[in-house]
Amino acid sequence: MRKLLITIDGPAGAGKTTVSRMLSEQLGYIYVDTGALYRGVAFEVIKKGVKSDDAEGLRTLCETLDLKFVLEQKSLSLISNGKNISDLIRTPEITMMASAVSAKQVVRDFLFDLQRQLGKDKCVVFEGRDMGTVVFPDADVKFYLDAAAEDRAKRRYNEMKDKSTQTLHEIEKDILKRDKDDSTRNIAPLKPAKDAILIDSTPLSASEVVDNMMIYVKQIGESY
Repeated sequence: MRKLLITIDGPAGAGKTTVSRMLSEQLGYIYVDTGALYRGVAFEVIKKGVKSDDAEGLRTLCETLDLKFVLEQKSLSLISNGKNISDLIRTPEITMMASAVSAKQVVRDFLFDLQRQLGKDKCVVFEGRDMGTVVFPDADVKFYLDAAAEDRAKRRYNEMKDKSTQTLHEIEKDILKRDKDDSTRNIAPLKPAKDAILIDSTPLSASEVVDNMMIYVKQIGESY
């Protein structure tokens, strides 16, 4: 099967991270969580006290920010200015800030080249929100993973209950707000690519989602 570049887009809590990891492992591909890059910027924005609507402040921060992934035992760690911040970027505060800064062109421009560089040799699964529409419009396989908001909130609550004091109701409220913010922003709004394969994960286990994806991956990978 030929080398492929695969994108998996979709809203928060749809199961993208779990599915992307499983699919990449099954294929022997590298998995790239592009949302972590925006969280990395958000981490530094909060750390340095920059406002999300301060274009010049964001530009200055990006110009001095050394943000990169380092491959360690087939998984990528996020390094910011020499420090591994992989375990520090999953708080509700950073989640909302990441959504805010991801709507800023200066931040998107900063991360665009880095993401393109990561995909140049293919054999990669990219998880994000605009991978198939903006960053890799020529990707070999594009998936858009969605699920009911209530179901997504329950998943996120179970993921975060040991790390956050947010209630299920609060998490669902945040998810709905982020859905609205991400899908209505002027720059790279969240939406399926025209040629994306749509998968509703609401009634499916992660394994079932990956099984469905593998059918398309094999068809496309063996069609040349």
